[in-house]
Amino acid sequence: MSIASKGKTVKVHYTGKLKDGTVFDSSADREPLQFTLGDGNMIKGFDLAVDGMSVGDDKVVTIPSVEAYGEKREDMMLDVPLEQVPAEIKPEVGMDLSIQNQMGQPTPVKVVHVDDKKITLDANHPLAGQDLIFNIKLVELV
Repeated sequence: MSIASKGKTVKVHYTGKLKDGTVFDSSADREPLQFTLGDGNMIKGFDLAVDGMSVGDDKVVTIPSVEAYGEKREDMMLDVPLEQVPAEIKPEVGMDLSIQNQMGQPTPVKVVHVDDKKITLDANHPLAGQDLIFNIKLVELV
């Protein structure tokens, strides 16, 4: 029987939840997720969880935030003076926006504070600082 290991391409079905039970992603109504173990395209903890599984194996793992999307970083919080916000944007807490990073690429951000002088944007990944719980089933080695 083949076992998933670094460099092998796998297909998995998964459901990702937060500690409170909220499902943030699932492949249940889609094709299985295909990726190559260890190629850097998956969060570290997910790669580690699949490594060593055999086809048909099903497991539940808790991935600490440091092996997922990392801790929330204060340096990813940006204060923007209101006069720099485009006139067509009416910022509200919870609003998702996109800004350009130093390399000119779009970066998703969330408005987390608005006052009469500035808005504060959070450029952390939405799941940063969260431990993630995954139910993973290895369905195929490609």
